[in-house]
Amino acid sequence: MKIWITIAVVALLLGGVVFYNKVLDRPKTAAGPPPGGPQEINIQGFVAKTRNLTNSVVASGTLVAAEQIELHPEVSGRIIRLNINEGKPVPAGTLLVKLYDADLQAQLRKLLVQKENQEKIVERSRKLLTADNISQQDFDLVATQLNTIVSDIDLVKAQIEKTEVRAPFSGVVGLRNISLGAYVTPATVIARLQQVNPLKIDFFVPEKYAASVREGAKVRFAVDGFDGDFMGKIYAIEPDIDQTTRSLKIRAFVDNPSARLHPGAFAKVSLDIADIRAVLVPTQAVIPQTRGKKVVVARNGRAVFQDVETGLRDENNIQITNGLTVGDTVVTTGLLFVKPDQGLKFTKVEE
Repeated sequence: MKIWITIAVVALLLGGVVFYNKVLDRPKTAAGPPPGGPQEINIQGFVAKTRNLTNSVVASGTLVAAEQIELHPEVSGRIIRLNINEGKPVPAGTLLVKLYDADLQAQLRKLLVQKENQEKIVERSRKLLTADNISQQDFDLVATQLNTIVSDIDLVKAQIEKTEVRAPFSGVVGLRNISLGAYVTPATVIARLQQVNPLKIDFFVPEKYAASVREGAKVRFAVDGFDGDFMGKIYAIEPDIDQTTRSLKIRAFVDNPSARLHPGAFAKVSLDIADIRAVLVPTQAVIPQTRGKKVVVARNGRAVFQDVETGLRDENNIQITNGLTVGDTVVTTGLLFVKPDQGLKFTKVEE
């Protein structure tokens, strides 16, 4: 009995080995993607069209008074009149400071009396000359004395004018540094005078844009503390390039009728230097390569990696100068997952 049991166990073992070997001998099915290439992917696109492209340069600028000076007296003296309202506008010619001039005024009065007397002497001498009672030489001497007095009067008047400090142009007077009764010299800074309407704005652009800048062009700028932008107009361009910064200095006029803007303020300037028709695509559609750039174009529903050349750009778009045709649809999203010849399904196409 034991012998039959042993034979049965051996037979079962041999049958299991044979079955296992047949299973192992079955051909294996290779794992891989389904036929037809990579699976279709959902993405968004953009139709390349010819659009207006405005290329702008952003630069840092400074607001400058249209005219500005430090007010100094021409001569030394004591201030006897002070007519400065700090921070207030004054018209051109306004008397701001008057220095002591009593001695000069006395000299002027004396000379005016001498002139009046000498004119009478000249008139009598002319009559005597006509009657041949004096020589021409005697008359010329009297006339010369009158001319000398007139010259002395002009000299004293000029000296009196130097005791006055007047506004050479209309503007706003700054904070004064002196008081009534102070003794001042030509080195004394009385105050500053600035013309604040219009203002100027000075800024620099890289030298590569020098050929694109034109007098009369509009500039847009923003100033901290103010909402919105202000506008200016270029009226002067420095003739040479700064050798240190390799940039070009530009100056524009800015209307400032309410004096809201202040000289010295920092300004962020934007200057449009080109306005052309160009084939544009969103910046994110361009894929940088080690050599050159590519975009993914949808052709017959499948992905084609196309070499392109780029040009100018604005805030959101970039110009394609070569490699695309108007009407091509480029992929703008999911570029990291797109493979060549992959099927494309657009969920949104912007035109």
